[in-house]
Order: sequence, then C-alpha cells, then structure tokens
Amino acid sequence: MDKTNKLVVFQDKKIRRTWHSDEWYFSVIDVVQTLTDSHNPRNYWSMLKKREKESGIELSTNCVQLKLDAPDGKQRLTDCANTKDMFRIIQSIPSKKAEPFKQWLAQVGYERIEEIEDPEIGQNRIKEYYELKGYPKEWIDKRLRGIAVRQELTDEWSHREINNEKEFSILTNEISKATFGKTVGEYKEFKQLKKQNLRDHMTDWELILTMIGEKATTDITRETDSQGIEQCKDSANKGGNIAKRTREDIEKHTGKSIISKGNFLKKIQ
Repeated sequence: MDKTNKLVVFQDKKIRRTWHSDEWYFSVIDVVQTLTDSHNPRNYWSMLKKREKESGIELSTNCVQLKLDAPDGKQRLTDCANTKDMFRIIQSIPSKKAEPFKQWLAQVGYERIEEIEDPEIGQNRIKEYYELKGYPKEWIDKRLRGIAVRQELTDEWSHREINNEKEFSILTNEISKATFGKTVGEYKEFKQLKKQNLRDHMTDWELILTMIGEKATTDITRETDSQGIEQCKDSANKGGNIAKRTREDIEKHTGKSIISKGNFLKKIQ
C-alpha cells in the first residue's frame, strides 16, 4: 500500500484518509465539516463528544489518533475512524447529507477491497481519473508507468532502514536535484505550483527522465546493497545522474531544454 495519505471527495468537499491496520481511516474533523458546513468543525466535534458523553455515549472510543497532512503541510495527529466506526459517529450528527454520505463511505471502502483483490482495478480507476481531467492518453500511460516505478523504489527503500517520510523526501530530492538541477520544492515553485503533485504537471520527457532516475536508483541500490540514509542517498545521486546525462544528450541534439515551466493547471480547472 502506498505510504502517502490520500484525499477523497464527497460533494466537492475534500476528506483526508490514510491506510491503517489493513483498512481506510477517515479524518473525523473533515467528515464533520462536510456534513455540517461548520466554520469550526474542530469545535463542533468537541461539543458533539461532550454532548454524547452526557448521554452515556463515548464517541472517542470510536477513534484513533493518526497522522494526516495539515493545512500547513506538516503531518499532525488527528482523530480518525474506520468505515464501521464512522457510521456510528455520523448517527450523532443531524444532517440531510448523512444518508448519501453513508452510501458514499460504504462504496469507498468496497472499492479498496476490490483493488486489493485485483490491483488492475485500482490502476483503471487512476486512468479514469486522469481521463476525466482531460490528460492525453499517451501522457496517462507514462504517468501510470511512473507510479509503478516509484512504488518499486519506495518498497526497496523501506527494506533498507529508510523509516520515515522525511528520509523518503531527502532521497527523492537527491534524484530530482541530480536529474533536473532542482529539488521537488524548487521544481514546483518553478512551475508555479503550490500543493499540487509535481508529477501531475510534468511533460512527457520530464516523466520519462524521472522514471529513468528512479529505476536506475532502484537497480543501483540493489546491486550495491545500500543500507541506511547515507548509502541510499549515494545510490539516489548516481541514479539521478544517469537521468541527467540522458537529459543533457537529448538537449544537445534537439537544441531545446527539457526542463519546462509548463503545467496542467488550466486543464485541471
């Protein structure tokens, strides 16, 4: 399972979720805000727990504290609940949206079960997502392939004493710096992106070179049996430099820079 947290959308409202103990856990605060349109969902949730507790119902027992992306970009602990426990919480919230939200919540959980049994279903859903946004078919094929290459690399890192998101980011930046001369953050700023996924705004060649750098890093990491952040960082630099030499060779023969300021913001909107 991808270690990164995910966002799902219900009636234009974003709901954070994360994969924990072999199932999805959803942000209670996000669900409260979605169902109530409260300007202060955190306070609403606090008052709801207090009110239910006075009636002998302890809603906190339906929650676990998990780290999710906060508005400031950092990961912070927040109340989360799985599908079953979220149903119980929803029952305490008076909202016309409750019933359709329950149906949506059940569907989201079911889709994940389908994807575990047949990973191709998940890949097809991602493909449909990009098609709906208007991306070209050829670009989508490269993006999907890039996801698979990335997953192979992160799986390899996780077996080599790379234990947290910060270390994953350090290694990813090492590949990006070597390949393009920019960290992920610098590249996003270059493309005038904020919270968007950089790879969703890469050109064909940028995606291909990213794949080359990450695939090369995976193979070098295995062959040298890199362990820990420093050795893996060295392998990442070598993999990125392979992609860099490829980029420079193409630019030399075409007379054009592959590094592009272009993005797909207008298309996505």
